[in-house]
Amino acid sequence: MKILIAADMEGITGVVTWDQVTPGHFEHHRFRELMTADVNAAVQGAFEAGAQDVTVTDGHSMGANILIEDLDPRVRLNCGSPSPYSMMQGIEEVDGVMFVGYHARAGTPAAILDHTWSSRCVRNVWLNDVLVGEYGLNAALAGYFDVPVLMVSGDQNACAQVVELLGEVVETAVVKQALGRFAAECLSPQSAQAVIRQAAVRAVKKLKEGKAAEPFHFPGSIRLRVEFASSDMVDRATQHSGVAREGTCVSVLAEDMPEAYRSFRGLVALAAG
Repeated sequence: MKILIAADMEGITGVVTWDQVTPGHFEHHRFRELMTADVNAAVQGAFEAGAQDVTVTDGHSMGANILIEDLDPRVRLNCGSPSPYSMMQGIEEVDGVMFVGYHARAGTPAAILDHTWSSRCVRNVWLNDVLVGEYGLNAALAGYFDVPVLMVSGDQNACAQVVELLGEVVETAVVKQALGRFAAECLSPQSAQAVIRQAAVRAVKKLKEGKAAEPFHFPGSIRLRVEFASSDMVDRATQHSGVAREGTCVSVLAEDMPEAYRSFRGLVALAAG
């Protein structure tokens, strides 16, 4: 049984400000340590429940946050950017995926550092008219490869949105109660890591018993629609082939989820300039 741990940073234990997750800021290194510890807790839980192989993907910023020297020696780390599947590199080779350190989608009230992929550019994303955040894009890519999402850690609203989209069978590890975009009541690192490890144990046991969530499938072609923050971003995004413009939104029809995922990344890169 092979597990992928797809890690982001905004939902990591104790994170409440952009400074803490911004490479180059003096706070970043301290929270790299906490990110690595949260990931290790999920790794420990996965192996404890019977996983035979665990891979970790560093999905925050340029993928250079997890401290490989402090990572559980039993795992391999996908890091750096760009890679073919970005936040989900390695998804095509596993039986289940866990989301560690995830955040709520853009515009969510009382959610730490809420955004969807780019806090500067993206307001909303839809897949076939289903409003999704990064968790939804990543879950749909996993679903294309018949891989279920087993667990998520983050604040209460990040976890609630994943459960709303994928079902209550997904295990959650709430490590902080968000009070606003930049304020939360946080568990201590020791307590948060215990919650993550326990959720990972339950998640992998469900997978072994055939009780995990169903993979999040979009059969057939996919209409990707992205709302950007300003019209100049839309101007640039329309340079992507096959794009239709709708006010501050653009849409494109993709043959399958990998194509939709690549198109989304391309649209955001163009919009950001």
